[in-house]
Amino acid sequence: MTERSYIAVIRHGDYHQRKDVPSARQPFGLTDTGIAQAQSCGDLLAEMAQSQRLEFAPMIHCSRQLRAWQTASRIAGRLRGLGHEIDALAETSALAERGLGSAANLTVAEIDAVMQADPRYPAPPAGWKSDSDYRLPLEGAESLMEAGARVAACLTEIAEAGRGRLNIVVGHGASIRHACHHLGLLTRAQIAQLSMFHARPLLLCYSGHDNWQHLAGAWKVRPPKEEALD
Repeated sequence: MTERSYIAVIRHGDYHQRKDVPSARQPFGLTDTGIAQAQSCGDLLAEMAQSQRLEFAPMIHCSRQLRAWQTASRIAGRLRGLGHEIDALAETSALAERGLGSAANLTVAEIDAVMQADPRYPAPPAGWKSDSDYRLPLEGAESLMEAGARVAACLTEIAEAGRGRLNIVVGHGASIRHACHHLGLLTRAQIAQLSMFHARPLLLCYSGHDNWQHLAGAWKVRPPKEEALD
């Protein structure tokens, strides 16, 4: 029987962010609340590993956004303090949130002005920021579904390489939700209905051949019409 892999997917802690900017690739760090959340996440992971009788993989994977790296660093420090062997952090662009390309870190109003001034394209549709399939027609932009496919491929690669261990992955809420849809863990409707708590792990199990299960940890139920950056 093929040995299973276990992945704890984690949304980074609370972070500083510019108002009215839809890009979740903002380069800012954790707030004091986010730092505390990340620290507590180490304890949650230790409890999860104990309850599932798993050992941690020695490397924690995270995106290149500062808030994800800080969250992963705090988790690593706490787990080391509890006696677990965590050797290093591995940053990868494959775990980043949805990219807006050349519109990165512009405000919604600025993006609308850019699109209105460009005769090649129509104005973005209402609610485009949360439309899973919409991609700004700008250099380097991607849709939420495309970002989810990228993250899903990354999670599968980590799972294939880390069989028999609990692999820790720190990323971003929207791209993780869309990745879970690609992995067969969430329906299309659930992508919008659910969110992720800051720095609280979801435990996934991979048994090969695209077979994924959600074993532990709770999704956050999203209030109607809630729209937040990840």
